[in-house]
Amino acid sequence: MRKENSDFKTAFVSEAGSFIDNRDYFAFVELEDMACYVIADGLDTDREVHSAKMAVSVILENFMEKPSLSRRKIRQDLEAAHEWLKFESRRVRLKASVLVVVTNYTQMVWATCGNARLYHFRGGRLNLRSKDQSLAQLLLEDGRVSEEGLSGHEERGNLLSYMGRPDRFEPYISDKTPLSDGDVLLLCTPGIWEEVELPEMLDALAESSDPDSLTDTLEDIVLSKQQQMVNNYTAAAVFANKTFTETPKNRKKWIMRIAILLLTMAIAGGGIWYAKARQAAKLAETVVQMTEFEQDGDEYASAGDYPKALKAYSEAKNAASKLKDKLHFQLLRNKQRVAQAMTDGDEYVKDGSFDMAVDSYTKALGEAEKYKPFKVEDIQARIERSEAVAKLTEVMKEGDMQFQNQDYTGALETYKKAYRAAIEANYPSGQKQLETKMEEAEGKINTIYRETKTLQADNLEKKGDRALAALDYNAAIEAYTLAQEIYQEIDKLERVLAMERKIAKADEKRNPIVPAAGQADSVSAGGVPVSGMSGTQGTNGMNGLNGSSGYSGSNGRNGSGGGSEWSGASGSSVDGASSYEGSEDQASASNSSPNGSASSGPSPVNPGTTAGSEQSGVGPASSTNSSQDRSATPEGGGGS
Repeated sequence: MRKENSDFKTAFVSEAGSFIDNRDYFAFVELEDMACYVIADGLDTDREVHSAKMAVSVILENFMEKPSLSRRKIRQDLEAAHEWLKFESRRVRLKASVLVVVTNYTQMVWATCGNARLYHFRGGRLNLRSKDQSLAQLLLEDGRVSEEGLSGHEERGNLLSYMGRPDRFEPYISDKTPLSDGDVLLLCTPGIWEEVELPEMLDALAESSDPDSLTDTLEDIVLSKQQQMVNNYTAAAVFANKTFTETPKNRKKWIMRIAILLLTMAIAGGGIWYAKARQAAKLAETVVQMTEFEQDGDEYASAGDYPKALKAYSEAKNAASKLKDKLHFQLLRNKQRVAQAMTDGDEYVKDGSFDMAVDSYTKALGEAEKYKPFKVEDIQARIERSEAVAKLTEVMKEGDMQFQNQDYTGALETYKKAYRAAIEANYPSGQKQLETKMEEAEGKINTIYRETKTLQADNLEKKGDRALAALDYNAAIEAYTLAQEIYQEIDKLERVLAMERKIAKADEKRNPIVPAAGQADSVSAGGVPVSGMSGTQGTNGMNGLNGSSGYSGSNGRNGSGGGSEWSGASGSSVDGASSYEGSEDQASASNSSPNGSASSGPSPVNPGTTAGSEQSGVGPASSTNSSQDRSATPEGGGGS
């Protein structure tokens, strides 16, 4: 129970600084016999995945499965995290600087990749500092940079190794280093060691009695520099107040134990073979798993389901790693690389980054020819489609530029061209976008057309108004008619009706209605003239008081020579004279004489006769001397 017999205290601080997102991460686990402390600095810009947190989590999970101070085991844990970052590198390359410290409360082993640092203080002095895997560190070792100038050197971030590197991964793993009571371990990211110099760290350590006060003091120092931009910073302090003391070894006791163990093995020698048999069975099981995963990956790749193929190849590669089968490991890693490139290409297509998709597919094509599961023709088809869509996108952008410059006709033609290309490339989402763009362009064109036609019709209407004012009725009617046709074309019905009214008005002016001849000379019984009106729809004829003929008129119009037009006018005389029937377009109206004979022109009216009613288009009323019926029945309308 090492932990109960030792005293390790831990505290940390981690902040985003001037940034919204903190891409540093620190976590630790203290078990009964061992503890593991991991700090990481994320070097990528992926907004959805935090590479630092992912790396720390994988390392701690592997450590807890099998805690060990073995350098080999620690390397395996680091490689597992490295492979996981590579596997998850889909949108961007995930990468991180990582520092791991493993201790059994008596000794420690630390490992680093990148420039996350470990400071080991003992007795208030620096006992050791981890080395960065950077170009600035190489310059320091060559004597071209001083220790004091390392923290601010421009090449301090130029890393030679880091977790997630695509080509090779070479972490540094230390030997076992003994711990003493009172030792202090400080794990920090560049946000701390770039701002806090070593003398400042020593002063902070001297003023601190526990890890919380040390990390708080370091944070105060960083903030006191009042830099215009403060990077993410994380510091973790481990105070080894009391380390675990190993029990002195009793050589005789251990010799006795070894002897008993050898005797037991000699008696039950078959146990060794049993253990070896179990180990062989486990290896055989791993071989089967590797084979099955590879077959699954081949089937998925042949079907074009590259994400599933990628996952299957990764599992098979991990099995090959456990078997230390370098041949299959390399083979599976190459297949995994092709599947990864195809998966990346598909993701770029979804994001609309077709140029990057072409690059990924081309990269996959370069190695796919070596492996049967990958269909070269499928990859080539995806490349061709992506290239076609990339060109289509450029054409679409050209149309957008024309649209912005108000060249709507040109934009519509460009969109139609791109739409045909989208159909050929089997790009449904692009078709929908272009349909919307074509509708917008057509709407703009129609709007401009209507506005132009409206302006043209308005000008014609104004031209008609001017002609009407100048008494040029023919020109006015012509202009109004043209304007009416245009308004009809653009569906402005209220303007169509307005033109109809203006045309009718101009026509009335052009063809004025002339009063009937002699109508103004007709008189009433008292010598008062009977006024006539223009021809309206049928009026009753005037009845003579003394038995004059009765007429009923229909559709009366002004006649020539002062006469009236009558349609079927009839009348009868009291004296038995023959009745008269006027014909349409009759030049003059007939008047009945006392004898019933026809007469022309106005006839005198006897005293006491009633004045005739006003008529439109009716000739002089007829009268007789004899008594007769005064009523007349109109054919076309009533009169009194």
